[in-house]
Amino acid sequence: MNRISQVFLIIVIIGTCSACKFGRFVFYNFANITDYKIFPYREISKSTNPFIFPQAKTPKIPKNITIEGQQQSFDSYLTQNHTVAFIAIQHDSIQYEKYFDDYVDSSIVASFSMAKSITSLLIGIAIDDGHIQSVEEPITNYIPELKSNGFERVTLKHLLQMTSGLEFNEGYSNPFGHVATFYYGTDLRRAIKKLKLAEQPGQQFRYTSGQTQLLGLALERALKSQTISSYLEEKIWKPLGMEYDASWSLDRKKNGLEKTFCCVNARARDFAKLGRLYLNNGNWNGKQIVSKKWIAESTKVDTSAGSAWNYQYQWWLPTKHGDFLADGLLGQYIYVNPEKDLILVRLGKKTGKINWQQFLPEIANSY
Repeated sequence: MNRISQVFLIIVIIGTCSACKFGRFVFYNFANITDYKIFPYREISKSTNPFIFPQAKTPKIPKNITIEGQQQSFDSYLTQNHTVAFIAIQHDSIQYEKYFDDYVDSSIVASFSMAKSITSLLIGIAIDDGHIQSVEEPITNYIPELKSNGFERVTLKHLLQMTSGLEFNEGYSNPFGHVATFYYGTDLRRAIKKLKLAEQPGQQFRYTSGQTQLLGLALERALKSQTISSYLEEKIWKPLGMEYDASWSLDRKKNGLEKTFCCVNARARDFAKLGRLYLNNGNWNGKQIVSKKWIAESTKVDTSAGSAWNYQYQWWLPTKHGDFLADGLLGQYIYVNPEKDLILVRLGKKTGKINWQQFLPEIANSY
């Protein structure tokens, strides 16, 4: 068989298998911030009364960066490290807002794991609304088919804290691993039924996307007739005055389930509003969107029952000084610093050579 025939055969195989996870994995190869284009989705409608951050009268622009003894502008440093959007909001005003590489304020970017923090927010609201009774409930109250796999010992809190003991391969380069199945697969409910525990819950922190997807299925079932996307629209997107429509990627078009471990597709300014909600302890212009207690639980340092001090309720804590952030693959961040009354949003095609969980607090110190 000559080379042209081999290439043609590969294309045919991939095309035939385009609906399966392996075909998607081979064809798309690796995640990209434009992946919202390749998956089915549910739309999340914008507010008819958008909230607009005002521009600061005397904006505070981040200073030049010194790297290996050489000074360079903040803009060029962001560009070199594959940033497409960066916003700094302090005292409710935009201090800095720039877009790069042909991206603009209306450009859509996939959230990746920042969606984990959004899922946590929806769990908190569902508890406030009485759809879920408590974080101490076993996951099998909502996914009873997992009882045969020993999950009756796993609580919603274990999943929020990533201490469930779930057996899950988080490797992003393995086409046959759990992440490929969850990201590229077309039946999350079926994949969830196959999950098993590697250890007793409440023993240690281990970050895996499967735990957030379990929360997602539990949320879907708790909401009964309402989809997760419509719940996000009703409880968050419209009340917070989002400027743009968003979407949440699904595993499949018909009767699809939201990929709650990833894949909320939105714009930088609207991501910033999620930071503002948490900055104001769950309150939005006088209306309590989620309980103040939920925000406190999500942002406090806690090492009980195997928890990691720097990960609480699907939010990362980069320091022990009260700041916190949502963190997505390829360098998507919503950073909140209550002491500085500051929100930073960074979106990018890659993380570049920057440790953003370290760099964002450094930027905050300049304000």
